[in-house]
Amino acid sequence: MTQRPPITHPDLLDTATVLIINAGSSSLKVKVLPQNHSFLIERIGQTPVGNSSLGEMDVSAVASHEDALLCCLQKLSEVLALSDIKAVGHRVVHGGKAANAQLIDDALIAHIEALVPFAPLHNPAHLEGIRVARRLLPDVAHVAVFDTSFHQTLPEKAHVYGLPYELYEQEGVRVYGFHGTSHDYVSRKAAQALNTPREHLKIVSLHLGNGSSAAAIMNGRSVDTSMGLTPLDGLLMGTRSGSIDPGALLYLLRQGYTTETLDALLNKQSGLNGVSGVSNDMRDLRNAANEGNHRAKLALDIFCYRIQKTIGAYAAAMSGLDLIIFTAGIGENDAHTRAQSLKPLRFLGVHIDETKNMTHQQTISTNNSPVTVMVIPTNEEKMIATETRVVGLGAVMQVG
Repeated sequence: MTQRPPITHPDLLDTATVLIINAGSSSLKVKVLPQNHSFLIERIGQTPVGNSSLGEMDVSAVASHEDALLCCLQKLSEVLALSDIKAVGHRVVHGGKAANAQLIDDALIAHIEALVPFAPLHNPAHLEGIRVARRLLPDVAHVAVFDTSFHQTLPEKAHVYGLPYELYEQEGVRVYGFHGTSHDYVSRKAAQALNTPREHLKIVSLHLGNGSSAAAIMNGRSVDTSMGLTPLDGLLMGTRSGSIDPGALLYLLRQGYTTETLDALLNKQSGLNGVSGVSNDMRDLRNAANEGNHRAKLALDIFCYRIQKTIGAYAAAMSGLDLIIFTAGIGENDAHTRAQSLKPLRFLGVHIDETKNMTHQQTISTNNSPVTVMVIPTNEEKMIATETRVVGLGAVMQVG
């Protein structure tokens, strides 16, 4: 894999135009920074729908990811010369042991392909986005930014499973962690807001959305995280189960479930939606719970209880706690989840100001709370753009 090159023109790293691509199995999300143009096309290969910050765009003929990217580039060309694009950053969920963003070459593509079994819902789509973008924009640097990279600092005691060690050495079965770009970004922003070096803080970062994960950050490094080999482990999620006794899976296999049906069960039929039988949308669940739906209330209780337990465990792992961060769709917008998750943690020095929390202020802890609690909007695209400029433009300037 191509290593991070030196930055030879740092003045360009904040201003150069970067295209950010996040390809899903039937969707394409594109962001252009620093101009902040955005595009989203969904239901690719079916009946496509799309929207753009630049106004209406015709997606009726979009039948592939290549069509989708062409459509976005055509719309973008109305306001920006495509030759102004200096690099393309690709979000890739699973990067294995890659500790940094990497220039994309044939060897890196093979590396991402080898990790498909660990992220079968994500990496194949990212690979399609990479191939399409390299064909359509062949003259600029393409950079892969991995969700897993931030967690490569986990110590062995946190990333090795209690399985035969040969599975770790030979098969790569270990904790990788995800949402690293988000955890990295919000912990940096929170430390800046507190005017305190991140290296001096013991932080629990909570990325709560349809996919949810927690990270323990100490000395500026991720030292534990709730997702594991795959994005299935840990907290309860929208349609994903989170942590479950592996014996339960063995039992279901013996009852006739197949690996395919278990995959669908764990990824698409579980979590908030599976427990409640109502929805994976927090707003729907709150309405149902308020109307007396026991299962909706239970789903909310499990969601918050797992957050509560994880914060306590990570405080123990770090021998202390200075800062809790909430981010992503639920973390940023659901004050009830924040309050319910934190109320039992007063013994740790976590004290919430109810008014600040309900009005979604940046700092929601009381002025005298030993532990600061903050709500920091995530901006993964901005973080990806920064990494892309560092890696991609360093390489371009070096050879140019």
